[in-house]
Amino acid sequence: MTDVRGRTALITGGAAGIGRLLAIELAARGATPVLWDLDEERIEPALAEIRSRTGVTARGFACDVTDRHAVNEVAEQVRSEVGDPDIVVNNAGVVSGSRLLDTPDTAIERTFAVNTLALYWVTKAFLPSMVSRDRGHVVTIASAAGLVGVARQTDYAGSKHAAVGFDESLRVELHQIAPRVMTTVVCPFYIDTGMFEGVHSRFPRLLPILHQQDVARSIATAIERNRRQVILPPLVRFLPLLRVLPPTAFDRVMDVLGVNVSMEHFTGHKPGQ
Repeated sequence: MTDVRGRTALITGGAAGIGRLLAIELAARGATPVLWDLDEERIEPALAEIRSRTGVTARGFACDVTDRHAVNEVAEQVRSEVGDPDIVVNNAGVVSGSRLLDTPDTAIERTFAVNTLALYWVTKAFLPSMVSRDRGHVVTIASAAGLVGVARQTDYAGSKHAAVGFDESLRVELHQIAPRVMTTVVCPFYIDTGMFEGVHSRFPRLLPILHQQDVARSIATAIERNRRQVILPPLVRFLPLLRVLPPTAFDRVMDVLGVNVSMEHFTGHKPGQ
């Protein structure tokens, strides 16, 4: 078990969606959130909400996590003004939601810059202090799409497969050099944050669109309990077992579950979100 009281938790993409709700959840449990977000205008309202709902004074910094030089500069600012974070949550993410041939090259590059490469820049900025103290927690927000490819997600699923591999390799490395530094990978089905607006589940009892507050609560609990994985909903846990099937049979199961048509009506964030 990890007591988050008095700990500092840095969350990328922390001013909206799951990041904001996780910050509130951790603050309610006694942690001090540090929010990083690309959109500077969203930071102060998020900090105000944390204060009003929990009484905790959080900190916020504007940072483009795709820019490794900016990450290192803002990380140094955090260290000098707040101190080394005890928990780092790699939460920032984007999705294109189009077929490969309809996805601009720049969108593909952006997806991997935010969803994959940023994991390296942010984690490397703060991991040395965790290793030297042999204490800390790195959380990687991946996706169920990191466990199974989905139509209209060639860039997103590829980036999240990489996120799952990143977490797994980091986990075994840390076991060798700093066994008390924990890692957690989070692989949820679609969440009602607006990022996947328009997606559809054929069997909502088996594969429900997840409520963001429930997911934030599950992540906070996983941090406290040192859980290595958070996979939601429970049906997604059976994906590794289905991998014993031949690819055509596996694809057929995904088709029956409606996974590969779930993005047909995807719209994503509406203007202003």
